[in-house]
Amino acid sequence: MISKYYVKKLEKKKDHLSILWKDNFESKFHFMWLRDNCPTAIHPTANMRVFNILTVSKNIFPKKYKIEKNKLNIDWSEGNHTSKFNLKWLRDHCYTEINKRKYKSPYVFWDHKLKKNLKKIIIDHNSVIINDKHLSKWLNLLHTYGFALIKNAPTRKKSAFKILNRISHHRETFFGTPFEVINISKPNNTAYTADALRNHTDLPYFEYAPGYQFLHCLVNEANGGLSSVVDGFAVANYLKKNEKDIFNILTKTHVKFKDTDYTQKAVRILHSPIITITKDNDFNDIRFSMAAMGAVDVDPKKMKKFYDAYQYFASLLQNKKFKIDFRLEAGDIFCFNNRRVLHGRTEFDPNSGNRHLQGYYIERDEIIGRLNYFNNIKV
Repeated sequence: MISKYYVKKLEKKKDHLSILWKDNFESKFHFMWLRDNCPTAIHPTANMRVFNILTVSKNIFPKKYKIEKNKLNIDWSEGNHTSKFNLKWLRDHCYTEINKRKYKSPYVFWDHKLKKNLKKIIIDHNSVIINDKHLSKWLNLLHTYGFALIKNAPTRKKSAFKILNRISHHRETFFGTPFEVINISKPNNTAYTADALRNHTDLPYFEYAPGYQFLHCLVNEANGGLSSVVDGFAVANYLKKNEKDIFNILTKTHVKFKDTDYTQKAVRILHSPIITITKDNDFNDIRFSMAAMGAVDVDPKKMKKFYDAYQYFASLLQNKKFKIDFRLEAGDIFCFNNRRVLHGRTEFDPNSGNRHLQGYYIERDEIIGRLNYFNNIKV
């Protein structure tokens, strides 16, 4: 083992054990944390915690403790129990050290300039199907850029299931899977028209909006219908750096999203900020859809400021500085993080030719979980 995994000094304090490692880093391991993380607390095959924290008191402490053969052995004051910790595991899970690390965002922000180098985010369908290396590359693109294009996919109906199943199971919604993006009479969603669609995220009225969306182009012979894509995190980051008041309004004001689809016996309502952030002050998600916006019901004193911020954000999402327009061809799968990337299209002429896409959703958890597996992330 390297020096950071060797112990120079071990001391018992009031509520924790202090370990000074040979690289002179000091770790604190609180008694209850140690008991809760005893190797015997984890089921050997299910990898789930089986220890019941209610079986010990808050006053539990080590009666005896020593380092022996690269292990920390502890005899506990309760339950006639001994824990044996691998020193490498303890150092790797040292929460003193983990909480001192500077957070680094995994996201690559992009704007219109990405269009000149779209090959960065393009990957071949069959390569992903047959090769885990290319599957991992695809997942990494989806996680870091939030956007990728699959080329040379089959154009049979429902054929995108095969590549999606390389990730995990899909997310079902009331639209069905796949949902048909075609021009129909009496549509229950504006996506099912030939009209232009303003850049938006899908289903913002769900408590947990679908994580990723995949639009599989089966045929596109119509005039018009250019797809557009915007990195919502890049726009939010621009606001964070240059328009702090607007950013604060959009991250702290809960607005109403709604859905009253006439084919459903349901009225869906959700209040949420348009931009949400994580515990690390990174971006969590963007919820934006003019079409799905309910009547805003914020405090009258805040209404004008909200609308000023909302309108400005909307203008940036349509700005050529941030937006990329492109044409989907038959066999393309447009893949994007629905909680980060906004998408739309220009109007098309349904009398000039067929335009048929099939849509699918997968949770963001499934993308990240599969990527963690390929990256051999230890927990």
